[in-house]
Amino acid sequence: MKLNLSILLILATALNAASQTKKPVSYTVANKKVTVYTTAENSDYRISKTESLSFKANNQPFETEPCIFIDPTIKYQTLVGIGGALTDASAETFARLSKKNQQELLTAYYNQDKGIGYTLARTNIASCDFSSGSYTYVQDNDKDLKTFSVAHDEKYKIPLIKQAMAATGGKLPLFVSPWSPPAWMKDNNSLIKGGHLLPAYRQSWANHYVKFIKAYEAMGIPVWGLSVQNEPMAKQIWESCVYTAEEERDFIKNFLGPTLQKSGLASKKLIAWDHNRDQIFQRASTILNDKDAAKYVWGIGFHWYETWTGSGMQFGNVRQVHDAYPDKALIFTEGCKEKYDVNKLTDWTLGERYGYSMINDFNSGTAAWTDWNILLDENGGPNHVGNFCFAPVHADTKNDKLIYTNAYYYMGHFSKFIRPGAKRIGSASSRDKLETTAFLNTDGKLVVVVMNQSDEKINYSLWIKGQAATTTSLPHSIATLVVD
Repeated sequence: MKLNLSILLILATALNAASQTKKPVSYTVANKKVTVYTTAENSDYRISKTESLSFKANNQPFETEPCIFIDPTIKYQTLVGIGGALTDASAETFARLSKKNQQELLTAYYNQDKGIGYTLARTNIASCDFSSGSYTYVQDNDKDLKTFSVAHDEKYKIPLIKQAMAATGGKLPLFVSPWSPPAWMKDNNSLIKGGHLLPAYRQSWANHYVKFIKAYEAMGIPVWGLSVQNEPMAKQIWESCVYTAEEERDFIKNFLGPTLQKSGLASKKLIAWDHNRDQIFQRASTILNDKDAAKYVWGIGFHWYETWTGSGMQFGNVRQVHDAYPDKALIFTEGCKEKYDVNKLTDWTLGERYGYSMINDFNSGTAAWTDWNILLDENGGPNHVGNFCFAPVHADTKNDKLIYTNAYYYMGHFSKFIRPGAKRIGSASSRDKLETTAFLNTDGKLVVVVMNQSDEKINYSLWIKGQAATTTSLPHSIATLVVD
């Protein structure tokens, strides 16, 4: 009798465990339609609704049929957000626009229905290259930061951030990045040309992040996260500061991490690296292999300036960091086309650069993607060192006019449709000329982005679980297909 009771108990435990095991999530396209939104060169299409498709049975496509294969039951990272930087340059240019165009810009970026629905933002702590001049928040040699003040930001930058927040409906996660500590905290006694943070000021500099975050939050601007240092391996003619991987690791674990924690800011998302893909693995492994540093780090940030050729964009490095440290997030923190030329504002490769990077970064495990300046003037600035660049939108301030490059629309094909909380899902293209990624939103809408950088018109099928919907990818186009 005891033996039988024991067997029954074992069986009951096994059945209970089996009932709690998660079953694979099923997905069907039955009764669903596909709405296609397209942006294409040599056309008027700009995130334009171009087609409505239906699914038909197609259990096994032939090799001759180009396909985008989607499996919604295979899930990867969760999207945090997509957005752009609210810099001094963007804010100063914004202030020169008429109220009408200011409202147009805010709607264009932050309204999901009428614009492209940005859900993430970045701003600079003290001055950067995209400021009209260099500035700091403390007076010289004020180790205790008694003179700390963000009054400089109250003229342009803080008003823009607040208006952007309001345009989203009140919520816009913001992360902040320093380009340089004050000159007197550095071994070269300069804001520019690199230099290193002096050991004697490590605690003061850690306290400076806390001062900045609390000052902004006191003015009604919540800060979601922060990076340790913008481009810590760059010795620039503008604000810059060099940290080796070991120096950044030790600053995080001995100063910045503990200081955030002691100051009640442990929930802020701390981002390490914040530089190019080329050295991302070395930096991530040095910091994250140290458990005392890693415990403070939310994720690894990266830029795209390592190269300009597609084959050299080193997405494999991003994927390797994701595979090695799956519990840490990856966030693209900055990118733009450099060397501004007013004659290239209509260059179609501007947008294709964004689309190619975003698709491959997301497919490599990236959870958030942030563009550089949301707005620049007709000269690609203001910029106090002449490092003029492109933005998705430029303002002709002399004629009070907004100029939308195709980069704005290419980014919109992601940000407008793929929302925070969405899960990236299984996606694959049977043709290398069709780049793709796919996400499943929390409301159940499935979003597939397909980009074609070739000169060819390509007929293909969106294939999901034995059902296919056929459409055409135009030359030099990007399309978002929403299954609902």
